[in-house]
Amino acid sequence: MAGGGFCKLPDGNVVVAITLPHPAGGPGSGTPVRVLVHAANRARALTRLRNAGLRAVYLRGNTEPPTPDEITAVLHHPDGLLWRARPERAQELWHPIRALLRPAIPVRRPA
Repeated sequence: MAGGGFCKLPDGNVVVAITLPHPAGGPGSGTPVRVLVHAANRARALTRLRNAGLRAVYLRGNTEPPTPDEITAVLHHPDGLLWRARPERAQELWHPIRALLRPAIPVRRPA
């Protein structure tokens, strides 16, 4: 697993950033994604990720803490749980976590 880290905010809350392999099989599945979580503490941030469907998520160390731009993005999002492909697509916008974990809809072809 790639790196991650956290940043404690002045109000006591934390922003956790973790780089993970793309959890969905299919297009873009080889691309790592950067996931951001805003929570009261690190344990709750990881619990939010696990409850969203990312079961085997752990934060070991603080090798890649969130950047100021990432902190701003997650604080201004109503869910406080975002992702985007990284690092080669830095111009990509942040997406809500449900867009990452959404099951692919099979295409029905007429017989």
